[in-house]
Amino acid sequence: MYSMTTSAVPSPRGPVTRKDVARFAGVSTAVVSYVVNGGPKKVAPATEAKVQDAIRVLGYRPNAAARALKLGSSETLGLIVPDISNPFFSLFSHAVEDAAAARGYALVLSNSDGNLAKERRNVRNLAARQVDGVLLASVLFEPDLEVLETADIPAVLLNQERDAPGFNSVGVDLATGARTAVEHLIGHGHTNIGLAMGTNVSGSTDGRELGWREALQQAGLPEGPIAYSAFTRPGGYAAGQRLLASVNRPTAIFATSDMQGIGLLRAIHEAGLSVPGDIAVASFDGSADSEYSWPPLTTVEQPVVSMAEAAVGALVGAGRGEKPRHRIFPTTLHVRQSCGCP
Repeated sequence: MYSMTTSAVPSPRGPVTRKDVARFAGVSTAVVSYVVNGGPKKVAPATEAKVQDAIRVLGYRPNAAARALKLGSSETLGLIVPDISNPFFSLFSHAVEDAAAARGYALVLSNSDGNLAKERRNVRNLAARQVDGVLLASVLFEPDLEVLETADIPAVLLNQERDAPGFNSVGVDLATGARTAVEHLIGHGHTNIGLAMGTNVSGSTDGRELGWREALQQAGLPEGPIAYSAFTRPGGYAAGQRLLASVNRPTAIFATSDMQGIGLLRAIHEAGLSVPGDIAVASFDGSADSEYSWPPLTTVEQPVVSMAEAAVGALVGAGRGEKPRHRIFPTTLHVRQSCGCP
């Protein structure tokens, strides 16, 4: 097997270059390029081993800035989400990273904390770094992305429930997903179903609230109490406390995120009530946490892997350069114990 020893290693002046690696391995700079970049031409295993050994011995580090200048691409995508600590966005971010890596792109992630000013600052920062595209889960339905348009950087909006003219976007039919969950609760015989509704700054009515209303109207049932709160565990906990204190206390509650659902479970347990015996619960998102809460949450799952693939593909895949369009994906109701099913 081919190997090198440090005793014969030269001491290049300044940073180690691709020419140094080529000279040390006894190959051309083009072969070094093929090994470093994984192509486009194949390299014989023995030759690749010599190049990799030379890279290791010399401590060569490819110059990403020079490569970006040569290619006219940073091979980097930017992703902005409201809160990476939310398991749904954590799962989504991981799926985006995998989809980007499969196409040879790195990912720069930032959080907006659901704050419009911070979201805009993050967008400006990504534009200044000349990323090849931005994926944005915005706090607005139609965010101002003029800074990206000026820099000719494409963007895809994530978590969008309806078409945003001029933008590529991906999302699910929130209303249909919510209606499915509420109809399931109605199927258990509940006639007073409350809503723990997450708040947003867009000013428009969330599709999950619309779906909750539609399911009740179609069943001829009155609307139960509503508690608005953040899409977080503390938000769900606070919403649960208000709903339980309602004069018209519901026998079932639909939470518009799994995090709210988990906070809601705590509020119910602290009140000395059982789930689903006293109050049934269903939620939205399909995060891993919903499966490991107690009891496990019945939840509407969003297909994050498929959405991530479509979003990245619209930026740097086969869909790049196509006319902007909105891609809607179906949700799936995962039935567990919190609704009353065995």
